[in-house]
Amino acid sequence: MSPSAPAPADAQRQTPAPPTNGIDKFFKISERGSSVSRELRGGLATFFAMAYIVVLNPIILQTGEDKFHQHLDHGQLVTATALMAGLTTLLMGIIGNVPIALAAGLGINAVVSLQLAPKMSWPDAMGMVVLAGLVLMILVASGLRQRVMDAIPGGLRRAIAIGIGLFIALIGLVDAGFVTRNPDKAKTSVPMGLGIEGKLQGWPVLIFVVGLALTFVLVVRKTRGAILIGIVAMTVAAIVINAAVDIPDGMWGLTVPDVPEQVVGTPDFGLIGDVSLFGGFHEVGILTGCLFVFTVLLSGFFDAMGTIIGVGEEAELTDERGQLPGMGRILMVDGIAVAGGGFGSASANTCFVESTAGVGEGARTGLANIVTGGLFLLALVFTPLAQVVPSQAATPALVVVGFLIMAANVKEIDWSDFTIAIPAFLTMISMPFTYSITNGIGIGVLAFLLLRIATRRTREIPWLLGVVGLCFLVYFLLHPIEQALGAA
Repeated sequence: MSPSAPAPADAQRQTPAPPTNGIDKFFKISERGSSVSRELRGGLATFFAMAYIVVLNPIILQTGEDKFHQHLDHGQLVTATALMAGLTTLLMGIIGNVPIALAAGLGINAVVSLQLAPKMSWPDAMGMVVLAGLVLMILVASGLRQRVMDAIPGGLRRAIAIGIGLFIALIGLVDAGFVTRNPDKAKTSVPMGLGIEGKLQGWPVLIFVVGLALTFVLVVRKTRGAILIGIVAMTVAAIVINAAVDIPDGMWGLTVPDVPEQVVGTPDFGLIGDVSLFGGFHEVGILTGCLFVFTVLLSGFFDAMGTIIGVGEEAELTDERGQLPGMGRILMVDGIAVAGGGFGSASANTCFVESTAGVGEGARTGLANIVTGGLFLLALVFTPLAQVVPSQAATPALVVVGFLIMAANVKEIDWSDFTIAIPAFLTMISMPFTYSITNGIGIGVLAFLLLRIATRRTREIPWLLGVVGLCFLVYFLLHPIEQALGAA
């Protein structure tokens, strides 16, 4: 149950209220027990929770250089990131009618920057991303992608949602500086620790702690707009503290809460459409090129699948079989987003788990996406304003939503059946511990297949899930395969 959802939400869903106007009818706002104000709040919360991608994606893509030692232009990357996030999020809102925002996928952008680009030109690398998106669209059109999602057992689907909840909670803790990676020079077996050297230090972390406490209190008190109130209140506090106190460089992270000197900037669309669709195959060969496309394809396929399941469950949009309404349209938009991200040179766009911040505010329809997507497009011009909200003010929302997802799903798993309980457990812990939704799904699926085969329950395994397991086996063995082909 979301913190801002009224008590009789279930009754509203069982006996939908008649639409009051054209917007209500188009987005099915009343039918889903929501309201325009909740959708607006949800759209704002999602944007604040994921606006960091406008800053982070250009940095990740600029860490790599292509075969010709070329780096992408920072200003053009900011424009490409905001533009493609805005367009694909709007598309999902209008066509998919779900509150799932999209932007350049973390993880996939690192693959593009550090694995694809060094072996070809940037246009070639982005062409590989476009091809992966086209393959995804073909899989959706054939119905295969939805059948794969339907083949996943209900308990494992719940575990995927919980794993995403734990994953976004860890993202929130790390991005806020509450949890940090221990440096290798410490020679410790503990990979992460509390704050800096085991201590919480600095005003930014205090902003996070107070924001987390404030948001949880508002949630417990069932305050409408709890998550958004927390984000806005702590952003204001961060701006005041940053102006009054000398904060060391880097403590705020990527986004410093400082009132910008310039509110308006000029977007540079130079990278849009700078793509070579098949040039990468000329550089690395057919087999290696297919492996590169497969890597992007598999990451995009299962990252989005896990996010769609998790957000759909949290938004209470799934039916008794765990399916979302209009799933075919949702998956098609996701495929378009992957290809569109490559076309815009922003890397593959995919569904963002931070959408749960908006769902936590009560978002249930695509109207929330119209708000989020519109704000991303505004960020093309008002980029300085988009960088005012520090991660320490936005990330408490991720921790709170992580808790809400777990609370809603953990009791639905049959823990007495170890052939589902063990894969569910591995799925849940693998996502945050490996920092990857795809890894968590893959480990869970392989464990499920192994245990069902070991207990002679093979008839209970959908054949398509077996195919998915083989794909994941190839995925996890991709490095030795690349070495054998001379691609590593």
